[in-house]
Amino acid sequence: MRTTKGAARNKAKRRLFRKTKGFVGGRGSLLRTAKETLVRSEANAFRDRKVRKRDFRRLWIIRINAAVRDRGLRYSEFIHGLAKAQIQLDRKSLSELAIHDPDAFDVVVAEVKQVLAA
Repeated sequence: MRTTKGAARNKAKRRLFRKTKGFVGGRGSLLRTAKETLVRSEANAFRDRKVRKRDFRRLWIIRINAAVRDRGLRYSEFIHGLAKAQIQLDRKSLSELAIHDPDAFDVVVAEVKQVLAA
């Protein structure tokens, strides 16, 4: 007797179509096309989770650089001064400080300038 994988196949297809819900045209409703599209979309999602981290780091660096240049330093000098002053703030929090709490950021910059001058 021939086996058809009935319930298991249906469950697998249901799982696949649940993931491709909302895709345009046959990409959401035809088995082979949906599979191909899903494989590609999951590969892109995996890659872009890494890219998102890179993009945010670049954004934070740009923001910090702009804020630090207003206060008379360059980004590289500022980061070097942070390391010398043993201030362990990451770029995300420094960026948030620069935007939302300029007074606190001024304190950090003053500390860095003091360490660099010595």
